Amino acid sequence: MQEFITFPAIDPIIFSIGPISLRWYGLMYLIGLGAAWWLAKKRLVKTNWNEEQLGDLMFYGFLGVILGGRIGYVLFYQFEYFLSDPLYLFKIWTGGMSFHGGLLGVLAALWLFARKTKSSFLAVGDFIAPLIPLGLGPGRIGNFINAELWGRTTDVPWAVIFPNAGPLPRHPSQLYEFFLEGVVLFILLYWFSSKARSKGAVGGLFLLGYGTFRFIVEFFREPDAHLQNVYGGLITQGQMLSLPMILGGLGLMIWSYQRQQQLNTNK
Repeated sequence: MQEFITFPAIDPIIFSIGPISLRWYGLMYLIGLGAAWWLAKKRLVKTNWNEEQLGDLMFYGFLGVILGGRIGYVLFYQFEYFLSDPLYLFKIWTGGMSFHGGLLGVLAALWLFARKTKSSFLAVGDFIAPLIPLGLGPGRIGNFINAELWGRTTDVPWAVIFPNAGPLPRHPSQLYEFFLEGVVLFILLYWFSSKARSKGAVGGLFLLGYGTFRFIVEFFREPDAHLQNVYGGLITQGQMLSLPMILGGLGLMIWSYQRQQQLNTNK
């Protein structure tokens, strides 16, 4: 009989000092933010911003992730629950963040920063794009440690039996996302942005890359119970939200290179 990995029950709280607790998920966010900050300072020489402005950009982006991620999760995945209890939007301690909502929040933050510094919105997006996988990767490790957002049932040798997910083995889809959205996407964007690219191309590649990877992983990720029959079960909510990213990213890259060719021709 084939044996599968049984996931141990891990306390989500690492340690507590009085009323203050450090959770694994929070630690992963801190690691991701620290890595993104380190790379941002390294890339600062490619811009005309100073460290104070960089601090503002990171702060705006962090707020965009938190506010957009929570609002997006409630509207995209728990809208009916929100209608019955509007205060649920503010119950952040109950859990629930959406990447697609967080992305919209970050885009709003980048627009505000670009307006404040009189910078190009596309240039700001190109700067921030390689930093995002550094936050996504640790976040997915946090999902795995918390034994949440597990995958569909399977019999692959590396299948995991998660607590609170029933007795059947499942894909460790959190680790798939860590590898694709964190490691692979970071390497791709870091390499692509290491040379001068037309404005908007790096941001476009991020949208295209993340949207594609997320669309693929959704085939292995278990949809929320109340969303399993959405769109007739043919496509998940995550895939539906990723399609605009794929199309938008591809369109932005094509527009970016065509615009650059026109500029070169008119010189």
